[in-house]
Amino acid sequence: MKQTLLIELLTEELPPKALEKLSNAFADEIFSALKEQALAGADSVCTPFATPRRLALTISNVDAMQPNRVMERKGPAVSAGLNADGSPTKALEGFMRSANVAFDKLQRVKDGKAEYFSIKIEQPGKPLDEYLADMVALAVKKLPVPKLMRWGDTEFQFVRPVHALTVLHGSRVIMVELFGLQSGNVTRGHRFLSPEPITITHAAKFESLLENEGHVVPSLAKRREMIALKLEQNAEYLNATWVGHTNLDLPKLLSLSNEDRSVLSTLLDEVAALVEWPEVYIGEFEQEYLEVPQECLILTMQQNQKYFPLLNKQGKLLNKFLIVSNMQIKDPSHIIGGNQRVVRPRLADARFFYNQDRKQKLESRVEKLGNVVYHNKLGSQLQRVSRITTLAGSIASLLGADKADAELAARLCKADLLTDMVGEFPELQGVMGQYYALHDGEKTEVANAIEAHYHPRFAGDTLPQGNIACAVALADKLETLLGIYGIGLIPTGDKDPFGLRRHALGVMRILVETPLALPLPLLLKIAAENFPATLLSTTVAQDVEGFMLDRLRGYLRDRDFEPSHIEAVLYAIDGRLHEALPRLQGVRTFAAMEVAKDLAAANKRVQNIIRKNQEELGASMSNAVVDKKLMTDEAEINLYAAMQDITPFAQNYFDRGDFGQNLKALVTLKPFIDDFFDQVMVMSGNNELRMNRAALLQQLNRMMNQVADISKLAA
Repeated sequence: MKQTLLIELLTEELPPKALEKLSNAFADEIFSALKEQALAGADSVCTPFATPRRLALTISNVDAMQPNRVMERKGPAVSAGLNADGSPTKALEGFMRSANVAFDKLQRVKDGKAEYFSIKIEQPGKPLDEYLADMVALAVKKLPVPKLMRWGDTEFQFVRPVHALTVLHGSRVIMVELFGLQSGNVTRGHRFLSPEPITITHAAKFESLLENEGHVVPSLAKRREMIALKLEQNAEYLNATWVGHTNLDLPKLLSLSNEDRSVLSTLLDEVAALVEWPEVYIGEFEQEYLEVPQECLILTMQQNQKYFPLLNKQGKLLNKFLIVSNMQIKDPSHIIGGNQRVVRPRLADARFFYNQDRKQKLESRVEKLGNVVYHNKLGSQLQRVSRITTLAGSIASLLGADKADAELAARLCKADLLTDMVGEFPELQGVMGQYYALHDGEKTEVANAIEAHYHPRFAGDTLPQGNIACAVALADKLETLLGIYGIGLIPTGDKDPFGLRRHALGVMRILVETPLALPLPLLLKIAAENFPATLLSTTVAQDVEGFMLDRLRGYLRDRDFEPSHIEAVLYAIDGRLHEALPRLQGVRTFAAMEVAKDLAAANKRVQNIIRKNQEELGASMSNAVVDKKLMTDEAEINLYAAMQDITPFAQNYFDRGDFGQNLKALVTLKPFIDDFFDQVMVMSGNNELRMNRAALLQQLNRMMNQVADISKLAA
């Protein structure tokens, strides 16, 4: 008979940041094992539950008895199972004995080109009870727990001490022993609001019983939704916006919908894993603390106290915050008061750090970076800053920006690493540098560049604004890429301790999206020259370029460009990444035209002919010039004339950056190209004619591939 299955581990408080992962892994493992044994089927639904003190799951429509199954057992190959006279070999005889079957009951089964003996055996079903204990034990063993603990005088190990085990199939308790505990049907509700044990009469009633009698919302997803709704309601009451994500720029936060904010909120995830019966209350602190940069106060409240700061509609921090409590009570004044008392010392610490830091100028801290090791092969942070400064000045000059301002911003960009505030909150690197630079009287452009040089810090983050900020950001990332990659610390698998993939993608986004007309090979060459000649390999710039272009391919695929289009553009772009997006848009438009595949195939044929001529004649076609006097066939004369007519228009489109129109112009050449290949023998026995026709095709090839190598679009 099919019934709902319930499994619950009642524990001490589980680690909140790992709770959802543990819950899903536990449920998935049990569900997969039941399906594998045909005890759960397509009509079964697995629902994971997780609270600070429990991992649980229910699975609907679980059979009490496994159905009878016909199992196929494969034996030796026919070629190895029969002697020359057709009698069984010893290998086949051994298989028949083990399967307890006569020769005439064997079947022959083809598996590809091979043929095997096999036997089908009917296996009677077993009860759920025989499987479940092993399934639960294996699922617990496979949980992704980084560190196990023991409790009491036992030898049992789990992420936290386990106090009770519930295993129910419908209303029937299935006997399972785990961690020295016997399974039952009794659980616990909220530690304070429902201290009495709760008897679960039926597995399907687990969630409703806990909510109604135990003051526990067992679904982590449901608690998260409840908290998000209560946060939004309280924020609306105060005409404010709640902040739940530490890595999101505050201006961008204000532009997001309520749903998007809750999806992005890592703090909301953590808080939902800390409470069982959530309620949200409004707390308040003194206005005087708002003189401290709001980023500092926000991090203090979020990281230390798990509060949700509030912003007004202009993005300014209010002196109010939201508290997610594990208690719903009529008079929460002591809860609110207690949290307000706790937050004040934290805010006072932030104010103290801020005031102390401003007593020293950023410039006075720079030389002290010489005492901070960056990497034993790459020197100190001061040496690194020196390289970044030189590189930022070079890039600023290429961009026509103020070189002195870029060099000053680069020199100061790491100085805030030695401040008390950044020591307490490393996430504020750059942010505090900006505040302190402005306090020191530096130009706004310089201060902004100090903050922006870390951008983009993560997927979807904002880019540096302005040429000075871009110069410093590029210099910082390129110095890291060339240095770390150059000493052999190349990312492998999922290991990338220096964030080289992130830095590479950051450089790409700045060049592509800003956009900046800075050839990537040139930037890498300049960056490499800033290091001692003996430190890095001679091919490091080329190696890093290949590494970065791989990241670019992934970035462009994520923007829904076809892989063949990407390869076509990268082949022709010559490091001018600022043209990548408009060229790809042009290729996409061209590829949608009916004649695109024909022209791509023709271009591929052109390239093959040029390559063959170079191989057979031993002559390069790159500088070959067409001699009109050597043209004898009407088709080649017409193709040459059409090319001359179209070249000015195509070049004009290209120079204007209208790459789609440049490619569309090629369509008019199709009939002339078709006639040329139908009527002209390129591989003529006359070498002079052959070279001239190859030169004509080389000129056509350059014209067709000016935007992208369209031969790569051929099927």
